[in-house]
Amino acid sequence: MSSLVEVAGVSVRFGAARAVDGVDLTVETGEVLALVGESGSGKTTLIRTILGLQYPTAGSVSFQGKPVPNHGPAARSYRRDVQMVFQDPTGALNPRQTIYEAVAEGHRIHHGHEGEKEKVAEALASAGLRPPERFFPLYPHEVSGGQRQRAVIAGAMILHPKLLLADEPVASLDASIRGEILALLRRLVDQTGLTVLVVTHDLGLAWNIADRVAVMYLGRVVEVGPTDQILAEPRHPYTRALLSVVPEVHHLEPQILIGEIPDPTRIPTGCRFHPRCPVVAGGEADRLGILEMCKSVDPQFLEGVACHASPPHAGGGGT
Repeated sequence: MSSLVEVAGVSVRFGAARAVDGVDLTVETGEVLALVGESGSGKTTLIRTILGLQYPTAGSVSFQGKPVPNHGPAARSYRRDVQMVFQDPTGALNPRQTIYEAVAEGHRIHHGHEGEKEKVAEALASAGLRPPERFFPLYPHEVSGGQRQRAVIAGAMILHPKLLLADEPVASLDASIRGEILALLRRLVDQTGLTVLVVTHDLGLAWNIADRVAVMYLGRVVEVGPTDQILAEPRHPYTRALLSVVPEVHHLEPQILIGEIPDPTRIPTGCRFHPRCPVVAGGEADRLGILEMCKSVDPQFLEGVACHASPPHAGGGGT
């Protein structure tokens, strides 16, 4: 695989809040990468930065080896190559536009009206809305939530993007529909070579769709690796805690994290996870002789993990 997106040392600050705090991450061409973590971990800010809606305070984002442009013809081309699917399809669709008009909008902006009807029909069909002509005259309130999300995906795919950024794409949908939308995204990747960066707080979603998983906590990536490796042998205590409540995972004891993710204006010293870490709370860090290190030394990200209790080993997954 070749790298499609490279995030290098990216930080995003809002005043004193360090929403993203020195992230290095690579998204490979043709993969599904799941960005996982609790609300407040910086996932959405990071993908907004990749999209170009948010400028980094430090660091850089490159796409196909070139810096992400923020103005001019290059930015227009980038907006065509990188599309976004938001959490709430109802909010993403204009209630005054028909499904046809919503899907056609991107095509009109970038290509005018040439071949529009055929392209809209093709996009709707590829998103599972068949026969597509039946949906042309319908308004968002006349279709189901799952069909609305399919229409949003069709509106993105009509431009044949290289990268799809999906921010909690099934969080607002009924459980019975979520699997269908995830299967659709996976099929688009396998059939078209699309690359997907999907943001979720649910590691169970990653189980179903992702090739690799990157786990974020309080503005940092703390673990990254192939999905099978992360699911079988999570190395960071935060990853283990998130994974322990996934119903399909039976080899981990359920762990309830203490408290809530800290305020990004007051990031703890040392390892930012240590105030909630089961390794610290359970006394294991003290037994290993690393307790003071956990409290005072920011762990380096080495070979796929940033944790004093999980030293790197060969084949740690990289970024």
